[in-house]
Amino acid sequence: MSAPADLPAETIAAIATPAGRGGVGIVRISGSNLDAIVAGIVGRALAPRTATFTLFRGAHGEPLDEGLALLFPAPASYTGETVLELQGHGSPQALALVLARCLALGARLAAPGEFTRRAFMNGKLDLAQAESVADLIEAATAAAARAAARSLAGEFSREVRALVDAVTELRMLTEATLDFPEEDIELLRAADAAGRLAALRQRLSSILARAATGARLNEGLTVVLVGRPNVGKSSLLNRLVREDAAIVTPIPGTTRDTVERQVEVGGIPLTVVDTAGLRPTEDAVEKIGIERTWAAVERADLALVLVDARDAEDALDRADAAILARLPPALPRVVVHNKADLTGAAPRTRAAAGRTHVWLSALTGAGIDLLEREVLAVAGVASAGEDAFIARARHVEALSDATAHLAAAAAHVEAPSPPLELFAEELREAQDALASITGEFTADDLLSVIFSRFCIGK
Repeated sequence: MSAPADLPAETIAAIATPAGRGGVGIVRISGSNLDAIVAGIVGRALAPRTATFTLFRGAHGEPLDEGLALLFPAPASYTGETVLELQGHGSPQALALVLARCLALGARLAAPGEFTRRAFMNGKLDLAQAESVADLIEAATAAAARAAARSLAGEFSREVRALVDAVTELRMLTEATLDFPEEDIELLRAADAAGRLAALRQRLSSILARAATGARLNEGLTVVLVGRPNVGKSSLLNRLVREDAAIVTPIPGTTRDTVERQVEVGGIPLTVVDTAGLRPTEDAVEKIGIERTWAAVERADLALVLVDARDAEDALDRADAAILARLPPALPRVVVHNKADLTGAAPRTRAAAGRTHVWLSALTGAGIDLLEREVLAVAGVASAGEDAFIARARHVEALSDATAHLAAAAAHVEAPSPPLELFAEELREAQDALASITGEFTADDLLSVIFSRFCIGK
């Protein structure tokens, strides 16, 4: 794939290691011809793919740093262009001097994600693999890192391409039958188009489930703790994150503002938000805290509604019921009956009135494992399985669009008199949605948005 007009084949350079001091720092350069930069900094030719210990020199031959120089001639490099890596000491000042020397020799500073964008444009990576580079760098959990590595290795892309190939084959069959209007229905039936489509939809459903798990690995969940004062929200936060993140006292209204902490549960990164207790009040500060509680609810992916386990099991307190009623209808929720240790009851779960209930003790930790399991289940992620792909919202949206188009295609082909033109059109729409994942059909403005979110130097 050749570079578009908005991506000229200029030489680019950037510091590829994180900001700050470290043992090693790397300046990366990519372009069609790096002879002038190699000569100006190293002063001699470099053997391909061989680490050469050398001085990095300035304009007057003065030493800027010393380290390893590695040259990767095109096309056998990360970007598909000739790439030079200068690996010196991790001093911000030394790295800045080496980078400035590269710029003086004709390179320009790379934009965020430009190295990986060039790798995509030169066919070294497809778009899903390119995105997984950033996801691997930003992975918040070991499970997310493993899933990103699988996507970078092409596992997700191979699954998507297999779907595209299957849809393409079905499209070709359908388009061919349209040339024989007297026999088209019988030809499709003889080729078992309906059976092929059913198998394709089942395979797509499986991939969508794996991608949805990957999206949760990538994006995580925001879990908000809500309830009346003194039901144990702060104690539960401390228990979940395994630290004293929130102040706990028997005085109602202790928590006046939201407190957020991050924790990993079942491989899924969670942001747990403790909030002010919900009750009628004339206290101006407490009112602000309650307003912030409801603002946190609006941003949440899941609500844990805490109630006192000593209250009647089959009938929620009127105030608790009012809190549940005010939650956004689409927001998943779990009712947590805290302080079960004071009732003598064993921790347990129960489904009632369309909701999941969990009995536990935030004080002793009994039943926390049950809650963690329900948090993942209610959120639609049973666990961070080893077969999950790292995925982004756009991937899940594309898979969902393809699912909808294939469902519409199935409705057409199963009709008594199938409208084959509409059937073929739904297949085309499904194919385009799937192909957008790997970048076969992707608008340049979307590419700009995707790569602008990468770090500089990658």
